[in-house]
Amino acid sequence: MDNELFDPSQFQAELALKTSPIAAFKKAIRQADNVLQARFNGGRDIRKLIHERAWFTDHILQQAWRQLSCANDSGIALLAVGGYGRGELHPHSDIDLLILLRDESEPYRDCIEQFLMLLWDIGLEVGQSVRNIAECAEEARADITVITNLMESRTLVGDEVLRQQMIAAISPEHMWSDAEFFRAKRSEQHARHGKFNDTEYNLEPNVKSSPGGLRDIQTIAWVALRHFGTSDLRELVERGFLNEAEYTLLDAGQSFLWQVRFALHTLAGRAEDRLLFDHQRSIAKMLGFEDTDSKMALERFMQRYFRVVMSLSELNDLLMQHFEEMLLRDSEQADIQPLNNRFQVRNHYIEVTHPQVFRRTPFALLEIFLLMAQHPEIRGVRADTIRLLRDNRHLIDDAFRADLRNTSLFVELFRCQQGIHANLRRMNRYGILGRYLPEFGKIVGQMQHDLFHIYTVDAHTLNLIKHLRKLGRPDYQERYPLAWKIFCRLPKPDLLYMAGLYHDIAKGRGGDHSELGAVDAREFSKRHHLPAWDTHLISWLVENHLVMSTTAQRKDISDPQVIHDFALHMGNQVRLDYLYVLTIADINATNPTLWNSWRASLLRQLYTETKRALRRGLDNPPDREEHVRQTQQAALDILVRSGIDEDDAEELWVQLGEDYFLRHTASDVAWHTEAIIQHPDHQGPLVLIKETAQREFEGATQVFIYTPDQHDLFAATVAAMDQLNLSIQDARIITSTSQFSLDTYIVLDADGSSIGDNPERIRQVKQGLSEALSDPDDYPNIIQRRVPRQLKHFAFPPEVTIFNDPAGQHTILELSAPDRPGLLARMGRIFLDFDISIQNAKIVTLGERVDDVFVLTDVDNQALSDPELCQRLQQTIIATLSDSQAGSNTDATQAITF
Repeated sequence: MDNELFDPSQFQAELALKTSPIAAFKKAIRQADNVLQARFNGGRDIRKLIHERAWFTDHILQQAWRQLSCANDSGIALLAVGGYGRGELHPHSDIDLLILLRDESEPYRDCIEQFLMLLWDIGLEVGQSVRNIAECAEEARADITVITNLMESRTLVGDEVLRQQMIAAISPEHMWSDAEFFRAKRSEQHARHGKFNDTEYNLEPNVKSSPGGLRDIQTIAWVALRHFGTSDLRELVERGFLNEAEYTLLDAGQSFLWQVRFALHTLAGRAEDRLLFDHQRSIAKMLGFEDTDSKMALERFMQRYFRVVMSLSELNDLLMQHFEEMLLRDSEQADIQPLNNRFQVRNHYIEVTHPQVFRRTPFALLEIFLLMAQHPEIRGVRADTIRLLRDNRHLIDDAFRADLRNTSLFVELFRCQQGIHANLRRMNRYGILGRYLPEFGKIVGQMQHDLFHIYTVDAHTLNLIKHLRKLGRPDYQERYPLAWKIFCRLPKPDLLYMAGLYHDIAKGRGGDHSELGAVDAREFSKRHHLPAWDTHLISWLVENHLVMSTTAQRKDISDPQVIHDFALHMGNQVRLDYLYVLTIADINATNPTLWNSWRASLLRQLYTETKRALRRGLDNPPDREEHVRQTQQAALDILVRSGIDEDDAEELWVQLGEDYFLRHTASDVAWHTEAIIQHPDHQGPLVLIKETAQREFEGATQVFIYTPDQHDLFAATVAAMDQLNLSIQDARIITSTSQFSLDTYIVLDADGSSIGDNPERIRQVKQGLSEALSDPDDYPNIIQRRVPRQLKHFAFPPEVTIFNDPAGQHTILELSAPDRPGLLARMGRIFLDFDISIQNAKIVTLGERVDDVFVLTDVDNQALSDPELCQRLQQTIIATLSDSQAGSNTDATQAITF
């Protein structure tokens, strides 16, 4: 008896003193909550804690039941079912009860209502059902969830015989044979995993229901209970179903997840099983994780979490496979196909020919995965062989890694026609990959604390290889036409997979992960005896895997000089081809929401223009004047066919600088020119909108604005677009010598989709912009929208860098800051206050972070040259964007170079 938790004598004394029992019950519950919380904070064994909470709840319910007139009636009993039936309760777990009747419920109606009302009054939230034995059997036969709850029942008050009769009525002899029960639970687990994209790795995982979570452990226990008659994991060891190491892993993993869940419930104050950003940092602290030089406490905590659930998921695979073989396939006639002296295929599953295979020939630890890739008809690994893989993976040491047989087997896997991703994923799940490549082992379960990378580093890496494999499939030709075409002509696709495996290998070490990863890639290539050309390409791809996406999204790729510089960096067509395909896969594997046709068009334009520059020759830099002439001539051809006078067009063009013609295609120049010529000056701003099919802007909407130039025009425009729920991707600002502004914005709707051919939405945008720009001085206030919940947890200091371009014509301002509603409108207002003009803007949002680039000039259209002004500009931006982030001003990164 734990009198500190619940003292029956004291409770009875409290009852006797009160006219109503409610106060005594509430006091006992409050005291127990305090005791249990203090024990948790003091580091008490979590197994004891959750059983103690259940023990206390048992006593409270028994005391409540004793208040009833029917308390001693043999025809009614109070049962704990489900998780509570197992004797497990977290602070806000469901308290599931079954009021079990021998016959009808009518005689007990008032008694039951009185009991439930008392529980409600004392603040005990329960889930209850009232059934007799026949009804239990009927419900259990129809619903797998019901029978699962009933199987785990305990009698709290009443005749135990009633429960035994109910258990007999739902036994496998009457319903849900162990094979049927297993099929249903396996199907239930598949559906549950599907809700989490079949991955243990989510930014905000569900401790209970995600793959590798508590429900997976319970599923094993349920199937064991149905088949063996016990869910005691220790007893499963004695029966030979589990070995000691597996029992230890299950027990330790469950305890860790129980700790996390207990902490979650405590922090949330409710039954919360999602490991939300709101709680991750606090739970890391509660569980004793601390910051190190290279990782925050919460990153260390989440890596531990992901490693635990991955190991539990792996073990769940093994045990469910074991059950399948035992319950479903044991009676099948064995169809055995030999593969070699070490392996054979039994009914589509690979197995060893004898238990000593891995011990006698350790190279078989890699060979098994190569064989599965070479024989795609193999569905998986038999449970006993999975267990042998787990038991023998310690044989992978430095000598193993240096063995030519093993290095040859690993390289050969990347050259298979099928099964590369599937078997690398198996290797990771079975703990082989991280042992064979220790550098990969370091990133297993490693979380990146942002909204951009939604997977852990190892999951992202394997996901990238999966996307690379897809790019070579005919059914992906339509979705990725250019990437598919390039992939199919790559001379050695295996080098691309190896580069993909190493591209993020150095994440979390500190320093530039691209440079550090390139070193690892070279060491890998040397150890695997790859030729010099292959080694150079792999390490170059790893070192430069971010260069293409950064250039496409942060630089003005309409500028021929940008293209020429990028082509110089590429050096040749082969590197460009490999890097383009790797970049496509990397973006898709990072976050599914990142890939859209706007990003696709940017990368395609950069690839196409760079390819043209490489063909022209790196010794032949672009001729800007020739480019302008070609654009003007092509635009004139279009305009003449439309009936526009050449002189009128050229009269307008003479007012524009060459930047306008460098930044726009001939068709856009013709579109703008025709509309401007036909637009009467007195009608106010000219606003043109089209969903362009041009590759340059495919998938986004182009908004062209022609209006008298005014210093607050950019601020007014971005504020109006913010009001219209538009997300700006690119801005090109041109001012004519006649002081008219010709501005082009590439926009998406706020949810990342394009406006498309929606007439009502186009009309709304046109009208909103026209009204706002008719009087720019009266532009709308910066919109005040609520910051989304997840974004609130990423209040890192803004980083502002200011420098002049090499030609000294413009000033570049680079901003990295937390994404917030109205951010661009705030920037527009700051530039207005500083009398700064915006010539160009590249807007990139990556998860919780914006990485924006602004090209600026002063009022005289010159680069900013006053260091003091730049410093004040910088400090103002940081202060404005940090107003909701206490203390971040002093930590913000600042840099000014000229």
